[in-house]
Amino acid sequence: MTLSFRHLEVSPADPVEDWGFEGILTAVERGDIRDWRRIAAAVIAHPWGRVADEVAEVAGSVENPAMTIMLDRVLATARTSREARERAEVARRMLAAVSASGLSRKDFAARMGTSGSRWSTYLTGRVTPSAALLVRAEGIARDVGG
Repeated sequence: MTLSFRHLEVSPADPVEDWGFEGILTAVERGDIRDWRRIAAAVIAHPWGRVADEVAEVAGSVENPAMTIMLDRVLATARTSREARERAEVARRMLAAVSASGLSRKDFAARMGTSGSRWSTYLTGRVTPSAALLVRAEGIARDVGG
């Protein structure tokens, strides 16, 4: 059965981003796997965006506990995955800064004002440094590496 919206000024053919809370709730309760995949794709694209916020609100409103679990998992998975990619990107940029500087990791850590062991946790992604430390590392790379 094809999903339809009643009393809404959007259509299921419109982007999920245009559906709003009521459209998402309708799709979750009366839609099928194709509709749910569209919702999940919108959440994955922007895990902290408006659709993700609306999906979180819908998860607290649906009557079917299985749907609540599914929506919570989609949100958690999308956010965890995005955070992992962001941590990896920070580690990649830290490594690139060391490489661009031409300094050893130990010397670079000293210029950063941190220990070699702490610096190693940043480079492996085990610890994500503050934005200020990332800016500092990239500044050192520019200043020293030319």
